[in-house]
Amino acid sequence: MDIASSLAAYWYFHLPNFVLAVLMYTLLGRVLLGLMVDADSPNYIWRFFCRITDPVVAAVSILTPKVTPPVVIWLFGFVWLFWLRVALHYTLLLFNLAPRLGGAAS
Repeated sequence: MDIASSLAAYWYFHLPNFVLAVLMYTLLGRVLLGLMVDADSPNYIWRFFCRITDPVVAAVSILTPKVTPPVVIWLFGFVWLFWLRVALHYTLLLFNLAPRLGGAAS
């Protein structure tokens, strides 16, 4: 099975995994860039990171204490997204729907 057919056959795994990975690494970029720019910086990369990751930060903020610094909430978001990706893969493995290294679900 080639890559194109694998992507088409396992879109239900690859698409959510890709979206979660983009959010996860964008949050990590937000943490690193947050060390260098102000929270209200007009930097377009900073604004892009904030716009993409604000829904995740809002979800994480619901379950964290209000006194938690923003950078800690961002890092918690990174960890939560990582475990969400692991849960997605594990769930699909349980139902024998995840792609295998050889390309065939067994």
